[in-house]
Amino acid sequence: MLYHQMTRENKSLGIQSEITNFVPVSDDQVELMKVTIKNTGKEKKEIKATSAIPLYGRSADNLRDHRHVTSLLNVIMTEKDGIDLTPTLSFDERGHRINNVSYKVLGRCDEGKSPIGFYPVYEDFIGEGGSLTWPEAILEDKDNYVEAGKIIEGYEAVGALKFEKFILEPGDEKSFVLAIISSEKLEEKDFADQYCSVKAFEQYLKANNKYWENLIDKVTFKSNDNVFDQWMKWVTIQPTLRRLFGNSFLPHHDYGRGGRGWRDLWQDALALLLMDPEPVRDMLFNSFAGVRIDGSNATIIGSKPGEFIADRNGISRVWMDHGAWPFLTTKLYINRSGDLDFLLEQQSYFRDPLIHRSNKIDENWSIEVGNQLLDEENNVYQGTLLEHILVQHLSVFFNVGEHNNLKLEGGDWNDGLDMAEDKGESVPFTALYGSNMLELAELLKHMKKELSMDNVELAKEILILLDTVNTPVDYSEVKQKNLHLNKYFESVANKVSGEKEEVLLDDLIKDLERKGQWIVNHIRENEWIKNKEGYAWYNAYYDNDGDRLEGDHEKGVRMTLTGQVFPIMGNVATEDEIKDITKAADQYLKNDAVGGYRLNTPLNEVKLNLGRAFGFAYGEKENGAMFSHMAVMYGNALYQRNFAEKGFKVIDSIYNHCKDFEKSRIYPGIPEYIDKRGRGLYHFLTGSASWLLLTMVNQVYGIQGKLGNLKLNPKLVASQFDADNKASITTYFADRKLEVTYENKNRKAVNNYTVEEIIINGEKVNFERDHQSVLINRDKITDLKLAKCHKVLVTLN
Repeated sequence: MLYHQMTRENKSLGIQSEITNFVPVSDDQVELMKVTIKNTGKEKKEIKATSAIPLYGRSADNLRDHRHVTSLLNVIMTEKDGIDLTPTLSFDERGHRINNVSYKVLGRCDEGKSPIGFYPVYEDFIGEGGSLTWPEAILEDKDNYVEAGKIIEGYEAVGALKFEKFILEPGDEKSFVLAIISSEKLEEKDFADQYCSVKAFEQYLKANNKYWENLIDKVTFKSNDNVFDQWMKWVTIQPTLRRLFGNSFLPHHDYGRGGRGWRDLWQDALALLLMDPEPVRDMLFNSFAGVRIDGSNATIIGSKPGEFIADRNGISRVWMDHGAWPFLTTKLYINRSGDLDFLLEQQSYFRDPLIHRSNKIDENWSIEVGNQLLDEENNVYQGTLLEHILVQHLSVFFNVGEHNNLKLEGGDWNDGLDMAEDKGESVPFTALYGSNMLELAELLKHMKKELSMDNVELAKEILILLDTVNTPVDYSEVKQKNLHLNKYFESVANKVSGEKEEVLLDDLIKDLERKGQWIVNHIRENEWIKNKEGYAWYNAYYDNDGDRLEGDHEKGVRMTLTGQVFPIMGNVATEDEIKDITKAADQYLKNDAVGGYRLNTPLNEVKLNLGRAFGFAYGEKENGAMFSHMAVMYGNALYQRNFAEKGFKVIDSIYNHCKDFEKSRIYPGIPEYIDKRGRGLYHFLTGSASWLLLTMVNQVYGIQGKLGNLKLNPKLVASQFDADNKASITTYFADRKLEVTYENKNRKAVNNYTVEEIIINGEKVNFERDHQSVLINRDKITDLKLAKCHKVLVTLN
């Protein structure tokens, strides 16, 4: 995992090269490359070897803006083992700064010899009209290289290292080790000694392999399809890659500026909870500091824990779905850990000039005030994490459009729906917020019982949003809801009072249940549509003219996958409705040529009153591609509602497309989307990897938690069991490594079997039935030894 090895051979010349490169697990920012040249011919050969790695040394923006001017800042130094580039300034017309970042290319051959010279200037190396693939210095065997100890200023740099010529007898080989290094404070140490030897390279490579193997070993699968099990190892590693790289700057991502977004943070944490749960509590706690008191949030995660930025492009906007994700991740954490006290931890709120969900600017705010919400005494205000979750859900409940669904604002999960801020509405995420409120109410019931609590403290202003406690609002009246929300916004516009009031948990539970159930009923009664061809499904959106998106239209039938996922997942859709939805999705959205279910049918217009997505070519990205994230969530939703066979087909169609390299043209794993030609794109960007891993662990293999106890609820279809009628998963629960093997001895269909017996390390254990699932007390797991992998045999019948 996570190293490259490529072999090239020119058979007519009898010469072969093998290139291995990787990023070692170390504190240095370094990439290592070993190049081995082998004589595969029958005669000896004289070889002259030169390596060339471009050194850009400044912002990628300067590729398009001030490229030559910024090159004038370059100071290039030739050293004994390579080339160093340290520009004098970091070029920024808002305020130039002294640069303290250095970039190096170093290299030695396998005998430990340094290069004999260097071509440090890019234009000298490639020559007039040349290029890096056709450089004049190599083609004409120029001897205008420079020696160590030279300083050259004001030119584009290249790390071109010329080595001493050598003779290779037939069958002989010679290796070179190169290091690419960048650091803000290059220490006074010999990086070449540390990295540029074959021995060091092999040691770092071995450690690298061990590191990544240990990571993917946290969750592994064994089914009847070994290729799928291996493919899932790559899916498992993807959330870690996104956490490291962020969403931007990778050449094939085309995602503009910025690092990790708010939604990414919470979705990646889903996978981390399954793989490396120990640091997740602190990560979640710190992340709640990005919530604003108006229910919105900062959208970009800073480089330090608890550090946030309002938006990557400085545009004041709100994605309406953002407030829903923290609860989903927190719920998973609590169910796997039993840590209900987490909800009572105190955390601050994010503060900047944006108020009223970014619809207004606080002219009195300044950067000196800071990015934390203050109270009237100018103290940093803190509320419980429960309070943060409540603010996120209660505020949006009143933020509705004319059809009484939650306003779309600057977009929902689909960033491409960014042109309907006035009258746009998102039905699917109305469903998600509604189901979240009902599930939060259930969690509070457990909190009341487990923690012997009767009330909680909340900011005085939040009681406005708990309307059923004091002054009930008529939820059918849009204007009344909007006015009520504005009343809350005004109360928290600049500061909060700092006063808190106790609220009975029973009252809070009733308020959440009333709001959540109202949403369920509202969507069922108003957004279920049937078309003239006899198909039925849920509408997803209203555009900026207030018109419904889906159903029969003069330009063709319109249907979205998003509009079906969340009503299914959130228990809005009834079982009969799910059957209708799957028929409609198979009719209008399924396309095996692109790996499964498209995000939407063609709208056949550039729909400027909904979003930029519909200016994209149909079948690309958010306009009708097989968008893996939503397709996986569709499969997950079907599993959750016990339509396992249909859920399996959704996941299986994506997998079969992705594993076929001639179609997908991608490394193993799941891409953000598959384009209209069948090619996978944006490989590390996607949150679908987290959701696919979550689906496999939680739904397919049924390794779940319920308030800290181990819950088993497998939904493996018959074809997933091997020849011995077994399927297994290795994963962690309560810090114990478990290999859970399901034995379906009578090979029953997925909805026909139940857990009959559980044996842990050869000893039968008791369990409690909980509807279709079974519960094993957490103590049974924590009593197991930490160090070893424990065998859990689950007999199904």
